Amino acid sequence: QGQLVESGGGLVQAGGSLRLSCTASGQTFSRYPIMAWFRQGLGKEREFVAAIKWSTAGTHYADSVKGRFTISRDVVQNRGDLEMNNLKPEDTAVYYCAARLFGSDASTLDGDYALWGQGTQVTVAS
Repeated sequence: QGQLVESGGGLVQAGGSLRLSCTASGQTFSRYPIMAWFRQGLGKEREFVAAIKWSTAGTHYADSVKGRFTISRDVVQNRGDLEMNNLKPEDTAVYYCAARLFGSDASTLDGDYALWGQGTQVTVAS
């Protein structure tokens, strides 16, 4: 198995944008059928944000981010991205990328993902 590393978090004003990236070292993302982003706010459960099927680029989003966030993947760069626009204070959380090793569904359950990054903090100021 490889390792996942997130980057791109930071502090932004409400209404602003950030782009998160997730790279896989020691393995190509094409070995993982699904790549996803989850987030965990302070004192909250980890929740699903978005997922992408690596082979087809098919996507799935949580209702809370639909229309504001875009998940994508770059096969050549071996990288997955999460473009976040019109950010709101409630988007403040640690964001994690995750890879599903088996299965072809864009699952919203964190237990279905075996490989995780260390997380990157996103803070949205009001």
